[in-house]
Amino acid sequence: MKKPLAIFWDMDGTLTDSEPLWEEATYFLSELLGKRLTPEQRQLTVGSTFENTLRICAEAAGVELTPEDYPKYQALTFNKTRELFAERLEVFPGIQNLLTQLKSDDMAMFVTTNTVRHVADSAIDTVGRHFFVDTICGDEVAEGKPAPDMYLEAARRAGVDPAGALVFEDSTTGMRAALAAGCQVIGLPEHAQMEIPEGAVSIEKLSGNKHLDGATAADVYDWFARISG
Repeated sequence: MKKPLAIFWDMDGTLTDSEPLWEEATYFLSELLGKRLTPEQRQLTVGSTFENTLRICAEAAGVELTPEDYPKYQALTFNKTRELFAERLEVFPGIQNLLTQLKSDDMAMFVTTNTVRHVADSAIDTVGRHFFVDTICGDEVAEGKPAPDMYLEAARRAGVDPAGALVFEDSTTGMRAALAAGCQVIGLPEHAQMEIPEGAVSIEKLSGNKHLDGATAADVYDWFARISG
């Protein structure tokens, strides 16, 4: 059976059910700036960098940001997010069982998340750091997703051609980043209306399910063989 050379996992919304917590933190940020985002505006921030999220919130509120605003709002938002993670972060059902199977088969796996290191570490520990060869965070590459930097760096560290790597992503932003790097991409969209970019394949199309609960390592290898040709 054809197997990927490595698997790169997005974290928020893919491994962990953290998107609702990020949503809460993003609404918190928008209210600090003076105007709560609409659900449609909030959707534009899914999988994005903090810089882009702050820009969207500021534009929605009609606020012109100063250079001093970025670190202030970043600290407030990330502190809020860390509090939410400590209180309510959960790993999606079936994820740890699937990771256990893949690790026992010596599959090289990485976490590739736009979340900055000091926020991401607690979530990585909740999932299980021991599953992964390495972890790469949004503040450790020149440009976060949708730029391909993170996935190119993961492939470099893994010593593999990106075309031989499989990526699991829940956001359009993340899928575009992985596709731009040349990886094979399976999408786990948060909402049915979320765009699946050309070149990525939704988990529902491959398995008939909208999640990974019950998936096995053999399933993952089958999906990879089907999408990589």
